[in-house]
Amino acid sequence: MAEISEDDLHQRLKLVRCYLPPTTLNQLVSNFSCAAAIFDASTSKLSKTQLNESQISRINELNITEIDRDLAWLEHPDHGILFYDDPRYPQQLLEINDPPYALFYIGDIDYLNQTQLAMVGSRTPTAAGKKIAENFAHHLSDAGITITSGLAHGIDTASHLGALKGLAGSIAVVANGLHTIYPRANTKLAEAISKNGCLISESPIGTDPHKGLFPKRNRIISGLSIGTLVTEAAINSGSLITTRHAMEQGREIFAIPGSIHNPLSKGCHQLIKSGAKLVETAADILEELLPLVNSSSIRHTSAAESAQTSSEKTHDELDSSYQSLLKHMEYEPVAIDELVERSNLNASEIASMLLILELQGMVVSENGLYSRTLNSTN
Repeated sequence: MAEISEDDLHQRLKLVRCYLPPTTLNQLVSNFSCAAAIFDASTSKLSKTQLNESQISRINELNITEIDRDLAWLEHPDHGILFYDDPRYPQQLLEINDPPYALFYIGDIDYLNQTQLAMVGSRTPTAAGKKIAENFAHHLSDAGITITSGLAHGIDTASHLGALKGLAGSIAVVANGLHTIYPRANTKLAEAISKNGCLISESPIGTDPHKGLFPKRNRIISGLSIGTLVTEAAINSGSLITTRHAMEQGREIFAIPGSIHNPLSKGCHQLIKSGAKLVETAADILEELLPLVNSSSIRHTSAAESAQTSSEKTHDELDSSYQSLLKHMEYEPVAIDELVERSNLNASEIASMLLILELQGMVVSENGLYSRTLNSTN
């Protein structure tokens, strides 16, 4: 944390605890010389700002003991808070209409100023969808793009996992206070992100997750990023809130298409109809991002070559029967008995071959159905 006095930190944390809307808070801060001046101001002076009566009451009647939890949390060496006027505050986020006044964080805040791509999607994706998200995140991270997501189940989790396999790490933006990890199943993932990235939240310590916080959180995910990639999202998916924020913020939108029979593809297809870029490979995204950033920060060629070499090597090692089976498969789930009908192989042979292909990451299984992954593309 940049050097500020203990009293100023105390006053700023009080301001965070007033729970004012970001635009209102930012306007209030610009009208006064410092946080302390806001709390010293009379009700009459505060009423001349954009504050309503309820908000003024929150300032005048604030229980200052609430900030003790924030201060205790900040004593941990890996914990910190980043205020809007800190030179390390992410410049990309300052450009949005309602940047957070403060960000609580765990990990390395240098990642916040890296080139970032947001990745969002369904909390209940197909196995193929999770694999696609993980592969994209891995390749993009190896290309120098830090992956930002929301630590939720499903596509968020897959995206973080893929990014951590790469070079550029990952950022998790959460809705609740950082005193706890939500969902709890992602506690180990959060720890891994804190060691190769950063966890952030604008919610003060002790704030429990609730429905109203997530749309607000999504503007930070898109605001930190130069673009947003959507994988498997239904028409009413919450992840589409992130894309709406991204559009309002003037950021790029990418969508991965899917089967017309898959309800989780309909949100992506709607985005594509509305002007989002249809992408099939990580290279499609890198081509769009390169003009927007310093090309030296993105290892475009090396990542594409690495993915291509890996794919070619895997296919060269497969004999003709495995290659034949892949040709009979599609990118949407199919049962073994249908593969028997399509090929000259029996069920036991196919089951054995599918196991090998799944171990190689070329096939994914879910509920007894199998589908190809991007790794299986010739």
